[in-house]
Amino acid sequence: MKKIVFVFALSLTLPFAIIAKNTFAYQMKSVEEPSHDHSSHDHSSHDHSSHDHASHGEASDSNYFLAGKIVETMNSGGYTYLCIDDYGKKTWVAIPETTVSVGQEIVLQPGFEMTNFESKTLNRTFEKIIFSNGPANPGQDAPAYNMKGSKGVSVSPDEKIHVEKAGGSGAYTIEELYANVKKLNKEKITVKGKVVKVSVGIMGKNWLHLQDGSGSKDKNNFDLVITTKDQPSVGDIVTVNGILYKDKDFGSGYKYDVIVEEATVTK
Repeated sequence: MKKIVFVFALSLTLPFAIIAKNTFAYQMKSVEEPSHDHSSHDHSSHDHSSHDHASHGEASDSNYFLAGKIVETMNSGGYTYLCIDDYGKKTWVAIPETTVSVGQEIVLQPGFEMTNFESKTLNRTFEKIIFSNGPANPGQDAPAYNMKGSKGVSVSPDEKIHVEKAGGSGAYTIEELYANVKKLNKEKITVKGKVVKVSVGIMGKNWLHLQDGSGSKDKNNFDLVITTKDQPSVGDIVTVNGILYKDKDFGSGYKYDVIVEEATVTK
């Protein structure tokens, strides 16, 4: 009887083991680091049998877009390695070899994270690194729109919103922020309004859409995008303190005429 149970268990386990092995092999294929023969300019003669496979640690999916300013970059083994800085948080990312430069703002597709990844061609071990397919396509949804974690818009387009302007110096309506964005660029501001949309955990922060009833759809100066570590709920009336930026370009076609970042949000 024990023999029959063992054979039956083995017959169930083997197919799952094969599936798991194939799935793991598929995931790891995207992070194998091929070595190119740099002594020859004929890339078509590359010997695939001499791939320099890096040592791999544990992998986990990264389901959010990666964005920031490139502070360090290098090419090796068919990959471009980027260290991107997102307001003090530095993240190493590897993408298929491409041309980038230090100081460039970039938005990258989600990838998966490797721990203790050893690059043979760089002779370096990365404690953590995310492997991405490269820059996000301009056609993909920009952060704060239709991303995983979005709670959606709770107010109807026809709902009339009216929120009193915040008090104190440095306080503005949303319409006033658009009108004075050149003067207020990179300045601390205060604005009060109703949260009409929240997208959580995009690029390590939460993205809000705020409206106060000022401005108009025709002039496209009625809705303000805000990034913050705080997480209000859709429908909340909040006061936002943050830094206003003009023409903030995250790269890959994601550009905001007006945006408030590094914000604190209070009810």
